[in-house]
Amino acid sequence: MAGSDCNVFQFCKCLRLLGNVMILVVLGLVALSYYPIVVTIYGPAMFDQNISPVKEVAAIFVVASFHVLAALMLWSYFAAILTCPGHVPDDFRPDVDPEENPEAMSDKSDPRRPRFCRKCQKWKPERTHHCSICGRCVLKMDHHCVWVMNCVGERNYKFFFLFLWHTFLLSLLSVLALLPYFSEFFKGERNADKGSNPAQLAVSFMAFVVDLAFCLSLFGFIVMHLKLIAANCTTIEMFEKERIKPWPYDKGVKKNFEEVFGTSKLLWFVPVQRDQACTNEERLRLRM
Repeated sequence: MAGSDCNVFQFCKCLRLLGNVMILVVLGLVALSYYPIVVTIYGPAMFDQNISPVKEVAAIFVVASFHVLAALMLWSYFAAILTCPGHVPDDFRPDVDPEENPEAMSDKSDPRRPRFCRKCQKWKPERTHHCSICGRCVLKMDHHCVWVMNCVGERNYKFFFLFLWHTFLLSLLSVLALLPYFSEFFKGERNADKGSNPAQLAVSFMAFVVDLAFCLSLFGFIVMHLKLIAANCTTIEMFEKERIKPWPYDKGVKKNFEEVFGTSKLLWFVPVQRDQACTNEERLRLRM
């Protein structure tokens, strides 16, 4: 048993160290795309007197869009890292009324039933799970993400999703921006006289492949999380062996999305905290 505990501790410690590396990986991926798109291809094209006005406008659009998406991506990323996912206060006590929810008291698959965390030695609200890596219970825990070195929960789920979303859009923009470059090259329309060299071509090709891989993989994650948000369900709850039906937290697609992103549609894609009235915090009356 002691050896097992030691292995778990070492595993958690390794995940924390891996998270520190992931920050450099994310910044490196942005730099990998930034160099060919902004520095070597579309940046110089904005000031090239020999290209058509259409290509000049396209270059300005690509460079401007890249900077906006990169800024939103990094903003969302660091917001997901630095924002507390939501923890249980020490003085929390369950307030489930057996007369109002008798099924919640008896059905073990009902997430509304009162639960006690043996590791934290305190009661935890509904939809709360203990994270072995963070060492504490997390409200509406979705999962622990190595990429953001943090749990994804009640307060930072919006930032995590926007990180996925803006990374996908940035990767898609990079793929579409680099595609004509390679099309011209392989057709023999681009050569050394036009500014190409083996080093630039190698970096551009590497960026294209990496961005394409991220674009395809992130698309699947985004679709999955959109379905979870629409159903007001977390990743942990999705994989639970037994789940109560009908799902008690499903308020309808519109309200489910507002619970994550807020009631102001203009701020849905901006990594800022949503209004508290639409969150589980007020419903549970918890102090963060």
